[in-house]
Amino acid sequence: MDELKVAGQIKHVGFISTRIAGTDGVSLEIGKWAHVMESFGLKCFYFAGELDRSPERSYLVQEAHFTHPDIAEINKKCFGVTVRDRFTTRQIHELKGMLKDHLYAFVERFDIDLIVAENTLTIPMNIPLGIALTEFIAETNFLTIAHHHDFYWERDRFAINAVSDYLRMAFPPDLPSIRHLVINSFADKQLSFRTGISARIAPNIMDFENPPPAADGYASDVRQSLGIGEDELFVLQPTRVVKRKGIEHAIELVHRLGMRAKLVISHASGDEGDDYERRIKEYSELMKVDTIFVSDTIGEKRGTTPDGRKIYTLEDIYPYADLVTYPSTFEGFGNAFLEAIYFRKPVVVNLYSIYLVDIKPKGFSAIELDGYVTDAAVRKTRQILEDHELRKKMVDQNYEIAKSFFSYSVLRRRIKSFLEEPVTVLKDFDYY
Repeated sequence: MDELKVAGQIKHVGFISTRIAGTDGVSLEIGKWAHVMESFGLKCFYFAGELDRSPERSYLVQEAHFTHPDIAEINKKCFGVTVRDRFTTRQIHELKGMLKDHLYAFVERFDIDLIVAENTLTIPMNIPLGIALTEFIAETNFLTIAHHHDFYWERDRFAINAVSDYLRMAFPPDLPSIRHLVINSFADKQLSFRTGISARIAPNIMDFENPPPAADGYASDVRQSLGIGEDELFVLQPTRVVKRKGIEHAIELVHRLGMRAKLVISHASGDEGDDYERRIKEYSELMKVDTIFVSDTIGEKRGTTPDGRKIYTLEDIYPYADLVTYPSTFEGFGNAFLEAIYFRKPVVVNLYSIYLVDIKPKGFSAIELDGYVTDAAVRKTRQILEDHELRKKMVDQNYEIAKSFFSYSVLRRRIKSFLEEPVTVLKDFDYY
């Protein structure tokens, strides 16, 4: 048996997820982690069912994606019910075997020394992939960071299921070579309480040591492109259209402000259906709020749509927003909150649990909602929008606080501490 490279000997890192593409929270965090890892001189490689990373460093397996028809069929048969049939069990294990073979091939092809499992061992969006990765780690004792964003017990749609045996086995697994990292203190406590697994906390981060670059002119026409008049407020809701984002609160706030405004929602509904989007459109009409859905013109990269319209990135449009709304009822951490702080924008935030415990105590100043819109919140929003000096003081103070607690340097310290641990992990398998 050969010692697996550890500590200063780690050279190649393999990120594994269902999707590493676009602007979802997990993909964004993978980009940040890779940036920090490569600042240590490491090389990063990627395994997923959808990839937009360099092809030379990517390993694409379509069945790893949670939207693959076979995976979608399994999920339909396993959630919302309490018994699974024999065929479904066989289907899970057949896909598991195929995916595990690809994991071995991925590690061999890129000579991976350390795996970073990004939410793959956390939320059961792809049950065969989670089981495959668990078995791979168990069979190889492979050095692994399990980076947990959303546990299944935090989502109502997974509460009734026919796969409790697999959830206990692989979401997450308790294996000696895995080091668990969570993004908030509540997840740390729940993980320990439910499984006995101890973890470290690595909060979401932004590059606060380097402020956003000056606008290059590409997005100077964004207000006109979105149909926002010069006398209108640009209110940005930089999230997907899903129920837990609490977008009704943003609509009500804009309505009660009594100011000419447009509410711009940046992302589509994603993997949770479009019922809520219909609800938001109906509520906007009821409240007489001009709500714009722009997911077709907001992407990870600049470009043009098939009909010739300009595509902007979130980084392009943030500088032109007057107010950011983030009234979520639940979040694993709060990427959009940090983005608003990074671009020095006033932000409306609901007092979701992680904000209360892990973010608010740092001293941030925000327009806060406690489950509903109040007259006080409306007054404070108007005051901040109308008082330039007050607004500048607020956003500058927030930026400095975030620089201290949620910058890349914080993640560098976390990762460096992990890589320097005197851990010896053995591998006793042959790739061939």
